[in-house]
Amino acid sequence: MTLSTVSAKAQAAQSVPVPHQVGVLGGGRMGAGIAHAFLMAGAHVTVVEQGDDAAAAARDRVLTAIDKSLSRGSVTASRAELGDRLTVTTDAAAFAGSGLVVEAVPEIVALKTQALRLVEAHLAPTAWLASNTSSLSITDLAETLDRPDRFIGLHFFNPVPVSTLIEVVTGERTDPELARLAQDWVSSLGKTPVLVRDSPGFASSRLGVAIALEAIRMVEEGVASPEAIDTAMVLGYKHPVGPLRTTDIVGLDVRLGIAEHLHETLGDRFAPPQLLRDLVARGDLGRKSGRGFFDWKDA
Repeated sequence: MTLSTVSAKAQAAQSVPVPHQVGVLGGGRMGAGIAHAFLMAGAHVTVVEQGDDAAAAARDRVLTAIDKSLSRGSVTASRAELGDRLTVTTDAAAFAGSGLVVEAVPEIVALKTQALRLVEAHLAPTAWLASNTSSLSITDLAETLDRPDRFIGLHFFNPVPVSTLIEVVTGERTDPELARLAQDWVSSLGKTPVLVRDSPGFASSRLGVAIALEAIRMVEEGVASPEAIDTAMVLGYKHPVGPLRTTDIVGLDVRLGIAEHLHETLGDRFAPPQLLRDLVARGDLGRKSGRGFFDWKDA
């Protein structure tokens, strides 16, 4: 699906608009992509980062995504208009007027718990809170919140602007009304919601990591090269991208973190291969480091 299709769908979903003011905690690759998605759907978006340099980098990421959308002719709004609806700051108090805030910090339980509590302290009692976690328990994260019923998982996929799936993950105490609203918001973003009950790895990470780990074991055992394994899955099973190239795009460190969590919660079938640990320890993290299972230096 192209960005123009996404934009057209978002414009068509006028009957169920996204919240007027949306916050995003964390302005990295995922956070910037989430901010871009809500901007394209008409929201005023506030991104909060932990320092001035990080905030400036986050603004640049969002504006770069906007420029790409404009260059493709996929939006009718001007850069100035979209920029006027974007606020990037280091002050979490700026979330005070948000109807929804999406947390997008790294996949570390203690960090996410601290971040969510910080955000909730600045929100109105009627506001909604979401996490972009790809594998951590929504029920467990909600345990430290004062309003766990107003908390849900919104698992966006990387890269956000061109990915068309969002997992809507409900915890044990998530308000059913929020689950319905969240699916409507996803449709308003021009993406497809998949409703998933909270469980380790949800649906996509659990299946995606299982395939990726077996592909890594095959490389480790000398069964075939990364290129051959990916080609087999692309041509044989019609996967748009092979599991090893996908791992490079996601980040080997991210894959390792999810695998370790699934290993702990679901058992040995998710034990990370030593090759994955070795590559991460070496700093070969995939596209973001320039090297993983493939060479990305010129990508």
